[in-house]
Amino acid sequence: MRDFMDKDFMLYNDTAKRLFHDYAEALPIIDYHCHLSPQEIYEDKRYENLAQIWLGGRNADGTYAGDHYKWRVMRSNGVPEEKVTGDADPYEKFLEFAKALEMAIGNPMYHWSNLELRKYFGITEPLTADNAKDIWDKTAEILKSDPEFSVRGLIRKSNVEFVGTTDDPIDTLEWHEKLAKEEKSFKVCPSFRPDKAVNITKAGFTDYIGKLAKSVGKDSLNSTQEVCDALSARLDHFVEHGCKASDHGLDYFMFRKGSDEQADAAFRKAMNGETLSTEEAEIYQTKILTFMGRKYHEKNVVMEIHFSCLRNGNERMFNTIGADTGYDMIAKSDCYKEIAAFFSELDKTKELPKTIVFSLDHNDFNQLATCIGSFQSDEVPGKMQLGAAWWFLDSRDGMEEQMRSLGNLGLLGNFVGMLTDSRSFLSYARHDYFRRIACNLIGRWVEDGEYPAHENSLKKIVEGISYYNAKRYFGI
Repeated sequence: MRDFMDKDFMLYNDTAKRLFHDYAEALPIIDYHCHLSPQEIYEDKRYENLAQIWLGGRNADGTYAGDHYKWRVMRSNGVPEEKVTGDADPYEKFLEFAKALEMAIGNPMYHWSNLELRKYFGITEPLTADNAKDIWDKTAEILKSDPEFSVRGLIRKSNVEFVGTTDDPIDTLEWHEKLAKEEKSFKVCPSFRPDKAVNITKAGFTDYIGKLAKSVGKDSLNSTQEVCDALSARLDHFVEHGCKASDHGLDYFMFRKGSDEQADAAFRKAMNGETLSTEEAEIYQTKILTFMGRKYHEKNVVMEIHFSCLRNGNERMFNTIGADTGYDMIAKSDCYKEIAAFFSELDKTKELPKTIVFSLDHNDFNQLATCIGSFQSDEVPGKMQLGAAWWFLDSRDGMEEQMRSLGNLGLLGNFVGMLTDSRSFLSYARHDYFRRIACNLIGRWVEDGEYPAHENSLKKIVEGISYYNAKRYFGI
């Protein structure tokens, strides 16, 4: 029997061990998509205990911040919400998480949490209810006394070279600007996420358009084109601050061509508080997405698309504590024709940007892999990317399935690899987890005689997936 989480954790063949330790393990991290706070990075925030880092809770303004992966684990163990996101004593919340984690056999959260304890705090024993107090005290002392355990210190300890935060177009980017002047050991750049301007049928659209207008010095925006122009101006501002990527979080991908007049009619109805049909909404959304796709190509900004998610499925809890609190689920969507039509529309004029497509449904992997294969070009190897296993798929099974699909139907060697998609400054351990799984899969193929033990080729593939492909792709 192997020891738990030893140096060869998740590496089950000799080739995998060599590939990971010789090539992948020590490489820097390009975290091109996450939800970390640039303000907290600039202010070099310090945490007092693991409850603050891992579980968060209610902010002073009534919103919630924390790791909703962990919140879901706790709820599945019957923990009352007061001890999940509420105002319970921090240690009580941590103890409840420790109790729940013991039950999480087979869940990547078990590995992530214990990897973080090992990587950052040197704690090799797995967290349980029995040792929770000892681990709580030890980590609290380290957080208090070790100067490297500030937010920036943790980023440096993780060997992170680039952080791509997720930011709204109306953001002033003041924290990014201050960081760029002060921090030289790693870069923190904004990513452009215009969802609130795209989601014409969702609550708050009218108010948001007013804020977008003010961000470009106008009293109002009165047409779809004016919205596009405002977004374009804000993207220019983001690019000036180092923006490498955009991000679109969609329930499903739509593509419905219509006239400018139809798009404007839909926009006016929404601004007047009237209900739109699906067709009306999609004409407006298609106009925005197509315009922005061309703008991304012009500015060499990567377009990231996330879809197949049903958000806020628990209406009672959404009304109680809001969005992004752990009440989302995998959805199924049938929008492959629309994705291909969108790509084709931009490709006609050679304005299709570098694009990464993420689906929350593993059944989409093969279809997406074949779709992106139809739109590759000589602009950059792997211009069109099948995104890493995302969110609920962020497990060994999900990662392996995504890489098998890309290997079967594309070029796995050009894959830009892992991202944290996280709100926690300790979650860089997930890059270690991914690299181990990738090396194990590749090593298995080599030892099974499915790929030659050609060291130079394997080195190029493993180092590329771990680091160099993303560095080249995003121009870092």
